[in-house]
Amino acid sequence: MMIIMRHERRPAGGPRALPLLVVLAFQGLSAAAALAAMPARADQTSPVGLWKNVDDVSGKPRALIRLTESNGVLQGKIEKVFPAPDEDPNPTCDKCEGANRNAPIVGLVILSGLSKEGDEYAGGQILDPDNGKVYRSTVRLTDNGKKLSVRGYIGVPMLGRSQTWIRQEQGRP
Repeated sequence: MMIIMRHERRPAGGPRALPLLVVLAFQGLSAAAALAAMPARADQTSPVGLWKNVDDVSGKPRALIRLTESNGVLQGKIEKVFPAPDEDPNPTCDKCEGANRNAPIVGLVILSGLSKEGDEYAGGQILDPDNGKVYRSTVRLTDNGKKLSVRGYIGVPMLGRSQTWIRQEQGRP
């Protein structure tokens, strides 16, 4: 036995058209909101982005540093500091020399001249605003791009100190 269904034709824009349009619009907005809420997935093989450095001794955050790359050269600038309650909320680099002497720490370029060499960036330098000294530097991504090993040294890399910075966000387009 075969059942034949008859469809009633309704003109476009009839009584069923409006609810369908509302449903489609809602689904479109829902999809757009879901996409906007998702974290940006950028290149985890690049150190470009915002990083938090943590004090080696206290384990507390010290600063947010924005790494940028221009013409294959990496540089890092301090965007925000997290001073302890007994520290100056607007610190300056009073132990720095030259143009950086007494410069505000926020906005200070502390990492410069690093070029990609294999799986790391090397050949640059890092400024330690706490003591005003400049060291040779290398950086390498670790933990699938979630962490950055930053090494400052005198002479050879074995004679230095490393810090691990934690990625806060990917680089800006």
